[in-house]
Order: sequence, then C-alpha cells, then structure tokens
Amino acid sequence: MSYYYKYKFISPEPTFALVKEEFKSYFDTGAVDDLLFPKWTSMCLDKLGKSSLSIQETFLHIDDFTSRLPDDFDTVREAWLVTDLPTGFPYRQANAVYTQSTFKVEGAHDSLDSCNEDCSPEIVQAVYKTSGFANFTFKKVSLLSPGNISVRKDCSLDCANIHSSSLESFDIRDNKFVTNFRCGDVHLIFYKKEINEDGYQLIPDNYRIKKYIEDYIKYKCIETLSNSVIDETSKQIENKLERYEKKSDEAYIMAQMEIQKQTLDRKVRRMKDVQNRFNSYEIPDNSNGWRR
Repeated sequence: MSYYYKYKFISPEPTFALVKEEFKSYFDTGAVDDLLFPKWTSMCLDKLGKSSLSIQETFLHIDDFTSRLPDDFDTVREAWLVTDLPTGFPYRQANAVYTQSTFKVEGAHDSLDSCNEDCSPEIVQAVYKTSGFANFTFKKVSLLSPGNISVRKDCSLDCANIHSSSLESFDIRDNKFVTNFRCGDVHLIFYKKEINEDGYQLIPDNYRIKKYIEDYIKYKCIETLSNSVIDETSKQIENKLERYEKKSDEAYIMAQMEIQKQTLDRKVRRMKDVQNRFNSYEIPDNSNGWRR
C-alpha cells in the first residue's frame, strides 16, 4: 500500500475570526458579513482536490456480496481484499509450560533392615514440560478492480484500483460496497469530509493551505464590496480587489505546491530510477561479463 501524508485537521473558525478582525470596519458597518465563509472555504478545498480531505482506513466485512460504507465516505483511494486461505500446517511453539507435582510412594520402605541403596524414595517430585501447537495459516491480499465504468466516479484520481486487473471487483451503490464474491474482508482506504459540531468543514493544519483560505476569503469580501459600491469610492475598491485577487492567486500556488510534495516512498523510487537510468545501455564484455 502507498504512503501518504496524514494532516491534522482543525476548525476554520480561527481563520474566520482573523479575517473579521482585519476587516473590522467593513463588518461593523454591515457592508459584508460572514454568511458565505463556510461556502468559500469549501470552494478552496474543492479547488485543491482530494489532497485537502482526510484519509481514513477501515475494514469492511463482506456478507452476501455487500457491506455498508461509512457515513462520512467520499471516494475510494485503495480497496484491498484480505482473505485467509484454508491451507495450513501445525507447528510447535517456542514457549513451553512447566508444572511440578510431588507425591509419596506407598510401601517404598516396608522393612528398614532389608533396604539398601536400590530402594525407592518415599517422596518423588516430577516436572512436566508441555509445548503448545498452533496452526500456521496464509493470507491472500489483492487489489480489487472496478466492476464497471460508473464506479470510477466514486474513485479518486490517485486511486490505485483503477489499473488493477484482479478478478475480484467492486462497485458502489446506495452507500454500499458491492463485490463479486460472497464473503470476505476488505481493507478500505478512503477520503472523507470531516464536519465539526458547528457544521464547518475541517481544514488541514498546514500554514500554506490556511493562508490560501484566508486570502481567498479576503478577496471574496472585497469582491462583494465592489459589487455594491456605486459612488466615487469604487476606484479604491477596484484597486483593493485587484491586490487581494493577486494575493489569493499566489497563496493558491503555494498551497498547491505544498500538497504535491513527494512522500518518502516517492523519493526513494525516484532515487532508484536515477541510479538505474543507464542500465539499458550496458555493453557485454567477453572477458568479465558486463561493462558500461
């Protein structure tokens, strides 16, 4: 399975409070309000794509070809079939249990005169060692393939299942995960939208992303003012609108670069590709095998 960054998600309310404080004069006069702040935040996150959503993992137990999806499910990132194969063999465990018992031998010394060194002792202590056995089983893990074209709308652009050629497939209908096998377990990695108790969509706790949301909301506030001003101050509002639009676009570029950072897995793969990029140009040498 692939690696991915796990952002911490926080409420956007501190960002809303910062914008309202900096534009305090506009809010005090009622020229603008915060009614559309959640909508503008959702527009920013949608523009950034699935990278702005939380990634969660869960196990689905398939019973009679179906399983219910989580309520906060958005799209599939990876879906793996995990099954126990019936074949296996027993093996002895490394640990053991020791028990001790003590008992008296009846009639061991019936006659003290006739007893010699070969006589049995009256008290006998026995130590027993018990080793456990366990059954060694195998697990089969395979990447499910989309069952049809329509299910791809429920898969993210980076969904690993799109290019899978597995015979086991899946579909999503009526908030249910539908498969072509009757029973089994599926390890599902999915995107979800996290909503807090106030109804706000949570945002990643990342400076660049929070800065982009802040600048975009400021730009939309100035745009709202420009649509309502008709007197001589319209020129000043237009200048502010142009300035904040530029800041919003620059913040979006920085946020986009932030969410596209390479993971550790991708960096390792890239280093290996660079190291082996000339392997196809190796020339055979009769003396010692190969030479570059």
